[in-house]
Amino acid sequence: MKQFVSVVLGKTEDVWQEIFRQNGKQYREPKLVLFSGRVQSACGLGSAASGPFYCPGDQKVYIDLAFYEELRRRFNSPGDFAQAYVIAHEVGHHVQKLLGISDRVDAMQQRMSEVEANKLSVRLELQADFFAGVFARYVQKQNLLEQGDIEEALHAASAIGDDTIQRQSSGYVVPDSFTHGTSEQRLRWFRKGFDTGDIRQGDTFSATNL
Repeated sequence: MKQFVSVVLGKTEDVWQEIFRQNGKQYREPKLVLFSGRVQSACGLGSAASGPFYCPGDQKVYIDLAFYEELRRRFNSPGDFAQAYVIAHEVGHHVQKLLGISDRVDAMQQRMSEVEANKLSVRLELQADFFAGVFARYVQKQNLLEQGDIEEALHAASAIGDDTIQRQSSGYVVPDSFTHGTSEQRLRWFRKGFDTGDIRQGDTFSATNL
């Protein structure tokens, strides 16, 4: 699993270096931290319960390998590209950091109510899904995807939507508490990134329909 994560991360570096170069920018690679149980980051204490995450404060991607077992068992999303999608999503947050997007969102959230801040979080997360889709598009162009890989990623994106998780755990859905977006939204933005391959199409912040 460690080797798999490293290979996927290396592939994200190739893709984003290329995209940034095309846009006259330079891509700085994030650091990878593998952990189990709990881990200390510049964003505070992270735990396996919260799953993989990206910390803008230290520009590191934190991956708990046990999450992949949970993805397979609890969320019924097996397959290597479902796992690659999770890494690509977290790297999407790193792209947001490099482009100055996450800092702007963070500054705005400081002045908002929790409900409003959550809505902004959803837009940030959906854009990371979009960036994961852009990554998948580039990988496909290099003929590195197998039959069914994109379906695996789409299934994983759908399985970890806020509404699906809430329905599983409590039996009901509270939209105001959403922080990542619904299954349908996550699916659609990943698909849009994959279909267009163009980072300019991923402005979730000005989108009227998420």
